[in-house]
Amino acid sequence: MTTPPASLVDRHVGFVHALRAAGLPVSPAEGLDAAHALMVVDLSDRETLREAYAATLVKRPAHRPGFDTLFDLWFPPVISGAGGTAVAEEAEKAEDAELPELRERLAELLMGDPADPAFREFARAMVGRFGQVQAAPGRQSWFSFPVLRALSPETLVARMLAAMLDERGGLPEKVARRHISRTIEAFTEAVAADVRRRIAEESGIEKIARSAVRPPIDQVDFLRATKDELARLRREVHPLARRLATRLSIRHRRGRRGRLDFRRTVRASLSTGGVPLTTHLRPPRPHRPELVVLCDASDSVSTFSHFTLLLTFALREQFTKVRAFAFVDTVDEITRLFAPGADVLDAIGRLTRDADIVRFGRTDYGHVFERFAERFPDAVGPRTSLLILGDARSNYQAPALGTLKRLAGQARHAYWLNPEPRAQWDTGDSLATSYGSVVAMHECRNVAQLAAFVETLA
Repeated sequence: MTTPPASLVDRHVGFVHALRAAGLPVSPAEGLDAAHALMVVDLSDRETLREAYAATLVKRPAHRPGFDTLFDLWFPPVISGAGGTAVAEEAEKAEDAELPELRERLAELLMGDPADPAFREFARAMVGRFGQVQAAPGRQSWFSFPVLRALSPETLVARMLAAMLDERGGLPEKVARRHISRTIEAFTEAVAADVRRRIAEESGIEKIARSAVRPPIDQVDFLRATKDELARLRREVHPLARRLATRLSIRHRRGRRGRLDFRRTVRASLSTGGVPLTTHLRPPRPHRPELVVLCDASDSVSTFSHFTLLLTFALREQFTKVRAFAFVDTVDEITRLFAPGADVLDAIGRLTRDADIVRFGRTDYGHVFERFAERFPDAVGPRTSLLILGDARSNYQAPALGTLKRLAGQARHAYWLNPEPRAQWDTGDSLATSYGSVVAMHECRNVAQLAAFVETLA
């Protein structure tokens, strides 16, 4: 068991380190700002302390859930003394009460305000009664599932709904259902938070902190995203595209001014005794690239390829022309699926059904490059930026490096985005280094890396 930090300074430093480890961008200056805030707030008021930290350390709403989870671990609620009296009373009642009485009490709380202190005190008491499981030494012994299984709040919905509609006449059923759903979710989270607190007390804060917080959505690994995270990633596409488009437009406007013509500027300074009072700029060379995307649509990297295609087509106005090709062991053009006005999710669903990209179902990069050069000889030209998306795993087939080198030579630029961690490159059937010697290969595992790359590309 890890010894808890001895002082507030140690706890502050540990909390800031834990936020950084969870992927939240917290600079040293922001850490100092938070420390200054602690000097002027009432430290005995836990919610004030939470908001002081949040105001100085959290930059985006998406970072707030992870922040709250870590705050609850590093600054747990006081459950002894004045604040703990009610908890002790609730726990004493929980020890003696029968399960029907507890479910009745839970129904009362779920119909009320989840911000009521009694709400979290009841959750703590229930974790104390049902949440502990006998486990071998060194194993986790506290869980949320036994608590929720014993109380089964979902089975109380019909009773609560009837009571709320009778007692609060005129309340729309939709509003009542939404309130019940929200309070059940709050109870589930309160139980989970108290389970994490108890595990942290037994195993150490750092250990539980590493597993309790999912990274911010822009740092979620494409290949390990859950179903909910994928839905959030899709919702991130258009806001991300808008942010990138704004930045790219600003850069293009600045680019129209041209670069400094050092020779002309120095020559003109001779008339003023060597003082460059007037600067001269080179004529601007506006350039908006054509983009050809060649993406691996096999199951192993489909999440990454689909998200990248969505972002690319959301940014199509930043390029003169965008063409997309998908492949597994043969290749076909899919640009028509992403025509303006098309439903992008529908387009993704049609990608594997309508496009001719599968012969035997096993990725074969060598055959794909040869077929691409043969079927679409005019796709890559001197104004083209060629973007290849895939993990470079070719199932031990011939790599066709000569064909790829010829394609890269025809393009203005060629890039390869690989969603695998760099440590896994060249393992098994990966040809990352071989292909990377022909086309510059970049690790691209999350939205943040993808956004940074798209910004350099356009």
